Amino acid sequence: MKLLLITAVKEFENEIKQLLKKAAVQSFSYQNVKGFKNSSNEEVDSNWFGSEMNETDSILFYAFTAKEKVDALFELVEYFNVEQESLSHIHIAVLNIEKSN
Repeated sequence: MKLLLITAVKEFENEIKQLLKKAAVQSFSYQNVKGFKNSSNEEVDSNWFGSEMNETDSILFYAFTAKEKVDALFELVEYFNVEQESLSHIHIAVLNIEKSN
């Protein structure tokens, strides 16, 4: 059993749902979250947003699933990210679950 975590900008919500469906992940949870980037190390002139603190409407998906489905989803997300013309990507991580009930 694996715990799958996916984060992205809110605009990718429908695409992530489709990727989960293609990877046969039958059940998952998600919620809206605020993404945050501290740009204080960047020069304000080179910062697109023109400030040091940036918040973004984001989304967090999580699911308990089998390893085989995780591997398939990683491949789908990698392909999706390569095809993106925007700077934003889907971020995915997986954690091992030692015990579950």
